[in-house]
Amino acid sequence: MSTQTATLDQAVSDFVRLRPRLFRIAYRIVGDVHEAEDLVQDVWLRWQRTDRAAVADPAAFLATATCRLAINVVQSARHRHETYVAPWLSEESAEGGADPHAVIERQEAVDHAVRLLLERLSPAERATYVLREGFEYPYREIADTLHIGAPNARQLVKRARDRLSSDRRHPVAPAAHDRLRRALASASSAGELTGLEQLLTADLAAQAS
Repeated sequence: MSTQTATLDQAVSDFVRLRPRLFRIAYRIVGDVHEAEDLVQDVWLRWQRTDRAAVADPAAFLATATCRLAINVVQSARHRHETYVAPWLSEESAEGGADPHAVIERQEAVDHAVRLLLERLSPAERATYVLREGFEYPYREIADTLHIGAPNARQLVKRARDRLSSDRRHPVAPAAHDRLRRALASASSAGELTGLEQLLTADLAAQAS
């Protein structure tokens, strides 16, 4: 068996093993079975094109890719003025009649995504990545919001993408995790991005001081 075939076989094995979890993450975010299936298929296509030799943790990489694509779907729906509101980041959306297992899975998916952002990215990488990938800010707007150059913003987003697939870790303070989760929840559910921008900018300033 050639090295290329063996590598592809391992990629298929990893994806098949993780697929049920990826579907649950996608479904809890987008709230639609067909969209979740399409998302998982998109993740598989990206996984095929990825330099998998550079991926230290396939499970974390695939979960992150699924979360990012699902967030993009939700944001695109909002830009088309559809009525869907992303419940996956909002504690208030967990109504009394909701399936408690679904609520727990949704919270776990959110907590995992937030932890990855805090563990693997610097404040500058995290700020640019969240604004670009999570909320589709143009690079010029990212630069203006964070008071950095547009080329620098583009480079930071690229670096963030690479580092999210690495195995590096920073210790995460519970308070920092809670602040970012709540800011993302408010930005996603209410469309109010001021608080998120202020948090990301403050983290950048603290890094520079």
